[in-house]
Amino acid sequence: MEKIEHQLAPNSLITLAGTVGVGKSTLTNTLSDALGFKPAFESVQGNPYLEDYYQDFKQWSFHLQMYFLAERFKQQKRMHEEGLGYVQDRSIYEDVGIFARLQYDQGNMTDRDFTTYHSLFEAMVMNPYFPKPDVLIYIDGSLESIMSRIEERGRQMEIDTPLEYWQDLYTRYKSWIADFKECPVLHLDIDHYDCNDPASIAEIVRALEELQASKDKSYVKLT
Repeated sequence: MEKIEHQLAPNSLITLAGTVGVGKSTLTNTLSDALGFKPAFESVQGNPYLEDYYQDFKQWSFHLQMYFLAERFKQQKRMHEEGLGYVQDRSIYEDVGIFARLQYDQGNMTDRDFTTYHSLFEAMVMNPYFPKPDVLIYIDGSLESIMSRIEERGRQMEIDTPLEYWQDLYTRYKSWIADFKECPVLHLDIDHYDCNDPASIAEIVRALEELQASKDKSYVKLT
């Protein structure tokens, strides 16, 4: 993707959010190229708990969420210190508001573990190393489209996960984004934009500029 001239601040943080399989990583790569920003990805490769977690949610959910929380904080600290523009694949707000909460609600985290986890999160976001995103891009789509993408990318541990898990996750994302107030939100539908289409990416960039520049708009949906 060729770079697009834009008016976003050179140290902007654009964070992508959305359930598993919606294409966050692909858009992170495409958009960072288009903006001339650096991409920042969540740590999946080398994660010492991920495969164990998919085999036994109750045993490993607390360990997995603590690992992600620590990695996310290190990532935020590095981005803050560099002072560059970044496109970030997944937000810490999802880790806490969706994934950790899901495990707690399903009985896979004890009260003690969830309280400890949430207390650590609150301490992290009060730290000056943890600026809020300038814009959060929420990627959404029909459950059928999302499940098709999960099947296509072929990660066996995801394919073997019961459908009920993905349905619950999908519903939680709908509720979470409806209450999200930390920064302006750009809502994208996976069936109505194309990462390989320069015009589609340009439209996203223009919407990001509008949200960052406007004091009146906090939510834009592209369809």
